[in-house]
Amino acid sequence: MKNKRSLLFLLGLAFISMLINSCKKDTAGSIDKLFTGGNWQLSSATATIYLGDAITSTTILYATCTNTQFFTFKEDNTCTYTNFNCLPQTSNGKWALSPDKLILNADMTCDTATARSSKPFSSARIITLGQYSMVLETNDNPVYSATKPRRIVRYGFVRQKSTI
Repeated sequence: MKNKRSLLFLLGLAFISMLINSCKKDTAGSIDKLFTGGNWQLSSATATIYLGDAITSTTILYATCTNTQFFTFKEDNTCTYTNFNCLPQTSNGKWALSPDKLILNADMTCDTATARSSKPFSSARIITLGQYSMVLETNDNPVYSATKPRRIVRYGFVRQKSTI
């Protein structure tokens, strides 16, 4: 009888602990802290051209680039991109996440080799976001036709502890 009470007490305590832990909500700040916890160094960039659902070409970008590219997010919702498109430049802007935390909106304007300027991360889909890695995907035309090609660029970043 004494063992049954102890067992019931322990099971009840375990149930209450699980109930309390399941009620904890993840605050928006924890996702923001993944962005602002250091500098993100570009480790890979790939451009893929699609026609409908078929891949027509894939190109590795910046393969011979000697300029290190950094994306830095600050807690005051400002951001900086250094050496975008392998060009010596520093672009500044503001960043925010969509309400569902799946889209990064960064309004910085960067110079490119082909166009005078662009906003490459104005609506970047967050593919992966972790403590040490981040993958963003940009699309030149989010509303596309099955008969017109579209270009999707996937940027892979790794977190750097040192400052730029």
